[in-house]
Amino acid sequence: MIIELPDTTVGKIAKALVSVREEGGAVALGRVLTLIIVTRHGAEEEVIEAANDASREHPMRVVVLMSDPHGPDADADPRLDAQIRVGGDAGASEVIVLRAYGAAGNNSESLVTGLLLPDAPVVAWWPRDTPEKPSRSSIGKIAQRRITDAATQPDPGAWVAALGEHYAPGDTDFAWTRLTRWREQLAAVLDQPPYETVTSVDVRGAADSPSTALLAAWLRLKLDVPVNWTYVDSEEWEHGIKSVRLVRPSGETLLERPAPAIAVLTQPGQPSHDLAFPRRTLRECLAEELRSLDPDLLYGRVITEGWQLLESTVTQEGNG
Repeated sequence: MIIELPDTTVGKIAKALVSVREEGGAVALGRVLTLIIVTRHGAEEEVIEAANDASREHPMRVVVLMSDPHGPDADADPRLDAQIRVGGDAGASEVIVLRAYGAAGNNSESLVTGLLLPDAPVVAWWPRDTPEKPSRSSIGKIAQRRITDAATQPDPGAWVAALGEHYAPGDTDFAWTRLTRWREQLAAVLDQPPYETVTSVDVRGAADSPSTALLAAWLRLKLDVPVNWTYVDSEEWEHGIKSVRLVRPSGETLLERPAPAIAVLTQPGQPSHDLAFPRRTLRECLAEELRSLDPDLLYGRVITEGWQLLESTVTQEGNG
């Protein structure tokens, strides 16, 4: 069910939510968090769909805030249009879509504060247009967790390189979330015989993959060995991480994707293993980040300590 509320106010939206619940169309009981999605006009459906899918694992209230202070509607008369989606149009959540025009979009915090679930954590997600310092933005200040996505930034590599400069506990980025399968598989390899020390690592990925750099920083932090990482030409590999090579005294262990959804694990003295390695969907990344609302301390260390170690290695090699 979709309820349209043109030219409205936050107070009227809150009353409409109460009315919907009283009529039995939706219930707020069991909602575990409020997810605020900040996006642009016309770019909301993909992220709403991902949130609806993730809500089946994490029942929540979703507030989608759309305003573009620098866009064609910036000089429009102040107006707030809203839409409430419940039932089959909202998965296991209730979705409130806010379209702010003109000066109505200048104070983002005031638009969402009256719509937050009481005594529930707040998660903020910027699918594309992201403030330079998310934790200091008006929405970021009221959120326990703040999600960005380096892959959607104009310069993904530069965004990843700067993550540590504005990091605050509670920040995370989908470039890190997309590494979970890689980190799990590499950790499993090192937990098996032969229990030899890794002497060096090589990481390769597509030019559009900021996750490549974060994986290299994680390996540099955890293994404390030289890590060489490179972006390969798009003609060789178009999207995502291509391979990780671990060098040990007995030989090289290679985890490599020959195709986008498959990885092959090759180890000395063992047969090769084919593994399912599909690229993670937006829904999967969002659902994983909502499983724990505590700060991701490892992520914080990787983008600060790990990145500094990685950069120092590159600097030393360049000076050598």
